This record gives sequence, C-alpha cells and structure tokens, in this order.
Amino acid sequence: MFKSKLIIYNSNTLFDILYEIREKINYILIKISKIEELNNIIDVEDSNYLLISDKKIKKLIKINHLIIKNKPFKITSLLEKINISLLKNNYSGQSNLKINNYSLNLNSRELIKNERSLKLTQKEVEVIVYLNNSDNSMPISSLQKEVWGHNSSLETHTVETHIYRLRRKISQKFGDNQFIKSVNDGYKI
Repeated sequence: MFKSKLIIYNSNTLFDILYEIREKINYILIKISKIEELNNIIDVEDSNYLLISDKKIKKLIKINHLIIKNKPFKITSLLEKINISLLKNNYSGQSNLKINNYSLNLNSRELIKNERSLKLTQKEVEVIVYLNNSDNSMPISSLQKEVWGHNSSLETHTVETHIYRLRRKISQKFGDNQFIKSVNDGYKI
C-alpha cells in the first residue's frame, strides 16, 4: 500500500518522537529545515502528504499544512489529527478528475475550464467518467448497460439523447464541439 509523506518542518522534537514510533505509524517520515526543500520532496500533482510545522509559513505555496503549537500533546491525538488531515487531502484529491483541458469535480458535479464551470447532472457525470475511463470508443450498448443498467437488446434512444444534450451544454458553455466524439457507432472522449 502507498504510504503518505509526513513532512516535519522546523520541529526536531516532534520528528524525534515520531521517529521512535515509526514502525507503528503508516507514513514516510521526512524532516526538513528549509521550506525550499519541499520542492525536492513533493511534486505539483502530489496530494498525498502533510506538512507539520510549529509556526505559520509565510511563503505562499499551496500545501497541505497542519500547525502544531508548542505545548504538550498526546501522541494519539496528534496521530488522529494527522490521519484526519491526510484523509481530507486524499478525498479532495480524488474528487477532481483531469480530462484533457478540463477538470471534473465529482463532488460538486461541475466541469471546469479556464475559470468557467458547467453544472452537470449525476448521469452526465457518470457518462463522462465512463467514457474517460475507456481507452477505446464505447458502443451505445455498453453505455446502456454500464451507465443506465439497461439490457442491450432493449430499443431505446436514451444514450443518444443524453449525449446530444450533454454535447450541446458543453458547446454552449465552452464552445467545444469535440469533447465527446462520435466514433464507429459509439462515443469517445
């Protein structure tokens, strides 16, 4: 299982405490003395880390940050705070899906591009996610079965109607007529 990075900045005592119990915690423990060292540890897309510091960081960077004040604390409550913060970061990271030049927020059901957003229905989100997860074009029968749960022998135009409306919404909002493409009796993103 992939471990989260727990980065301790400017707090040697805390690092020493956590280092002693490192076998019992499920984190990669890293100590840094300069905030610039973060660039060597995390990349822009990485959301699976938590920076713990005993003071506010003045440099404006987008980081997952937990401040621990200089006061006594129970190690179990610290680990609980760390776990909660990492779960929040993980949840947030999983709720955004990158699709070409777009971002799809699965929680708010919004398609976003260049600071413009389009509200989607749950079914529209399911269609986009299904098509995005497919390497090849998907036939209408697969969409009927996997997204709507319909029997493929059932004669319906539900898929075509939904795709038509979704394409129209995207075209009107973003001017993009190629987000969902028709290919070989199916659809593709």
